[in-house]
Amino acid sequence: MKILMYSVRDDEKAAIKNWADKHQVQIDTIAQALHLTTAHQAEGYDGIVIQQRAKVEDGVYPILQQAGLQQIASRTAGYDVINLALAAASGLKVTNVPAYSPHSVAELALTHTLRLIRNLELFDFRSAKQDFRWEGLQAKEIHSLTVGIIGAGRIGGTTAKLFQALGARVIAYDLKERDELKSILTYTSKEELLQQADVVCLHVDLNPTSENLMDEAAFALMKPTAYLVNECRGPVVNTPALIKALKAHQLAGAALDTLTGEEKFFNVDLTGKELPSKELIELRAMPNVIITPHIGFYTNIAVQNMVDISLDDTLAILQGKKSSHEITA
Repeated sequence: MKILMYSVRDDEKAAIKNWADKHQVQIDTIAQALHLTTAHQAEGYDGIVIQQRAKVEDGVYPILQQAGLQQIASRTAGYDVINLALAAASGLKVTNVPAYSPHSVAELALTHTLRLIRNLELFDFRSAKQDFRWEGLQAKEIHSLTVGIIGAGRIGGTTAKLFQALGARVIAYDLKERDELKSILTYTSKEELLQQADVVCLHVDLNPTSENLMDEAAFALMKPTAYLVNECRGPVVNTPALIKALKAHQLAGAALDTLTGEEKFFNVDLTGKELPSKELIELRAMPNVIITPHIGFYTNIAVQNMVDISLDDTLAILQGKKSSHEITA
């Protein structure tokens, strides 16, 4: 049995080798993503595993089908880069890793929130100019805040537990209410959450119903003293509307671990080069905005789990078994 893994980073290779040795399966890796120019490299392999932000072109699926492949495993939670209908039409089963480490993303949400409410970005901005005054930057204590979680699933639920443990009041909006969370949070409507929350944390999947979930109308409901924290997917936030709201002081700041069009600049060294996004340039110029390059997943445990679970799913399908992480259109 042979498996090809696309978009492999150096920090994943030890985990991949451990899994390959344990299961006695040959695994080859390439640094490139799955595209029309690299799809032919899957010929001769039994399975493939991918991780990428750019969409898989429609022409890739028949190439994989012709190569005799049965599946595509994404070692990420998001799978919007894959056309599920075309994959199914080409006889390809699709799997993802829905919960590689809820703590990894939740802890970043907490970290971002703490930096925002302590005005650390603004202090850094002043310090860089040798201005070491405190004036106007009095912080807030987290136990005095109401934190709103939009999307209280595995990650959102873990985030809620962290904030509740620190004494914050936690409210949540989700189409599916979980009984096990009701002792630590109060479910409410999206509108009520936006009106009440001092911090709004986004933890939803990207789908047609969540795209542009945070738009001009949503920002208009938020307190001018509130913060937005996005740890899920870029298109969940309408970026022009966010920029407009920040400029109009409709909210106090934002922490963004993901942005629309991020495949053009995140995890890319653009030192000394012109940034490819006008919106990114505008956001970076704002001292009350924190931008991190989609690193919510990037911990030792999460990377190990992403490798192990995606390969476990691939092996299961190749052995004629069913994966619990299989996604259908």
